[in-house]
Amino acid sequence: MGLIIGLLTLLLVINSLFLILLILVQLPKKDAGAGLAFGAGTSDALFGAGSGTALSRLTKYGTGLFLAVSMTLAVLYTHQAKASRRDVLLELDRRGKPAASAPSIMPSVSNTVLPVLPAAGTNLVPAAPTSAPVAVPAAAVPAGSTNVPDSPGR
Repeated sequence: MGLIIGLLTLLLVINSLFLILLILVQLPKKDAGAGLAFGAGTSDALFGAGSGTALSRLTKYGTGLFLAVSMTLAVLYTHQAKASRRDVLLELDRRGKPAASAPSIMPSVSNTVLPVLPAAGTNLVPAAPTSAPVAVPAAAVPAGSTNVPDSPGR
């Protein structure tokens, strides 16, 4: 299945580049103006104006191919993801380890102490700091010391 997905992805990239080239090469209609931007030519764009040029036909087929390949790739990727998940679960069962035995990241509720929140309506803004001087303990400076370090020459 990987080969099919790779080939379809390559086809999608080539088709996308081809569509970009086709759209850039096409000339605008003669009456292209502000009216077309607001929906004046929607019936022509939706149902076709009769006979289109070869470039417009190629663009229509290219967009159809783009849609079909994109949808097919989406289905194949989903199928591949489900198959790989199934393979992982089968391997876990084969080893005898249940898939639900993974360690829990969340702590158990019985051992958790929840913080107490203030009641609604209380002032949650902290008070402004006071400019009172900070007291220094007396034991920090030994008695009789002058805070001058001894010089090495003494």
